[in-house]
Amino acid sequence: MQVRSTTTAKKKTKSKASATKPQQTPDLHLEREAAIFRALDSHQLGYLKREQILIALEKAGLHLDDPRLVETQKRLQELDPPNKIELEKFSGAIAPSVALVEQALQGRLVIPDFENFCTEMQEIYDVTKTNTDGTVADYIPQLGRVNPDQYGVSLCTIDGQRFSIGESDVRFCVQSSTKPINYCLALETNDTEKVHNHVGREPSGRGFNELALNHNGRPHNPMINAGAIMTCSLIKPELNVADRFDYVMEQWAELAGGQKPSFSNSVYLSERQSADRNFALGYFMRENKAFPENTELVDILEFYFQSCSIEMTADMMSMVAATLANGGICPSTGKRVFGPETVQNCLSLMYSCGMYDFSGEFAFSIGLPAKSGVSGVMMIVVPNVMGLCTWSPRLDRLGNSVRGIAFCKELVSRYNFHNYDNLTGISNKKDPRIQTMANESDLTTMMIWAASKGDLTAIQRLIARGASIDTSDYDGRTPLHLAAAEGQCHVVELFIEHGAILNPVDRWGGTPLQDAQKGNHKDIAKILKSASSN
Repeated sequence: MQVRSTTTAKKKTKSKASATKPQQTPDLHLEREAAIFRALDSHQLGYLKREQILIALEKAGLHLDDPRLVETQKRLQELDPPNKIELEKFSGAIAPSVALVEQALQGRLVIPDFENFCTEMQEIYDVTKTNTDGTVADYIPQLGRVNPDQYGVSLCTIDGQRFSIGESDVRFCVQSSTKPINYCLALETNDTEKVHNHVGREPSGRGFNELALNHNGRPHNPMINAGAIMTCSLIKPELNVADRFDYVMEQWAELAGGQKPSFSNSVYLSERQSADRNFALGYFMRENKAFPENTELVDILEFYFQSCSIEMTADMMSMVAATLANGGICPSTGKRVFGPETVQNCLSLMYSCGMYDFSGEFAFSIGLPAKSGVSGVMMIVVPNVMGLCTWSPRLDRLGNSVRGIAFCKELVSRYNFHNYDNLTGISNKKDPRIQTMANESDLTTMMIWAASKGDLTAIQRLIARGASIDTSDYDGRTPLHLAAAEGQCHVVELFIEHGAILNPVDRWGGTPLQDAQKGNHKDIAKILKSASSN
């Protein structure tokens, strides 16, 4: 009979005991911050300069006025001296947006090499700017007086990387690019079936303002004038027209990350004075009993003219497009504006009906959801990547921006953004994106770390990309475990709202509730107990 040595037995007993609870690694919470710090400290000086940090963020594509960076910016500005920021101070400064900063500085945003991508955007802009074909819309007098040679392009990725060139800060009327937004608002106010009891979802094959309805006596789709007038009647019908318009303006601001749109009264009056065809469409639909009950036709027509007269810039509009590309979550605020089903329906109709009588050709050659307007605006969505806006008032005979179309053609000739570019796997075009499908372990790591840091924006972005909130690491620790242990109350509430499993057990038998109790996070413990009892 073999006898184990006392030393060996003690070691095994100690090893067994150590496996009964999580191991505490010194300064574990600083490990990833230290990695970011070392990446920036290329000369191994042991400190960073404030300007060095800010320039690195800008090179990654993040604007320093990004709402997610406001608190970090404030903390950096308060550091003294600004040119000798050591690890501990650096970690404290980036804490409010640590997940975003890590992704940006380690090249893990959706377009990692953003500098080179912007260089190519500049090239495309320069090439297409030389195109002076087309004329401005003159059937609305105010639009006919716009300088035809203005040209602005802006883009915003789903991670909030932004680039603008040309007259990207000049305000223009959104005109028909209001149609997809009003359609989304109608879907958010009503269920899909109700909306499509009043408006179809097929391309009409006719002019955008033609006096025609489908075989059910309904407008063909929400992207033509008749359909847009109809969707206006479905937006917050319980409110008066003034309050409806305020609601629409508020939603545009939410889509644009808090940037407020303006309103052109002169364009509205000009639109109103040249609205015979739209009035005819309204009365034609009323004759066919297409409107919801108790619709005040003249009020709805006025509401529609006002919606077309909202003013945005290309920079603001690219954020709106990026919110659609991001499944309804605004990249710069992390706030969900539209539900994913709403966005899916909207992009489907933009793809098939968004470019007037050029929609079929655009879908074939460009392969992206888009919506144009006679002010020269084009809003383009690259799903799960970015939103773009081009603005150039010169229009072709179908009412689309000549330079906008040219920009899109050049874009998809260089990059594999066409909806079907990856179908056969033989595309020779460049892919500027990070891997479109991050592996499961990466998503798990990012979700757990974001939960421990309380980074709601990063969590919402990961959820939108398909990351599970119930994922776990090797030790069985879930994001809810980490949020509870670190006292991240808002994260716990978010997970509960999204239907997280409330009592997952890690390898040591611990639950999120026990973690909250160990950390003396009484509010979180109370929330978890209440949610578990419901």
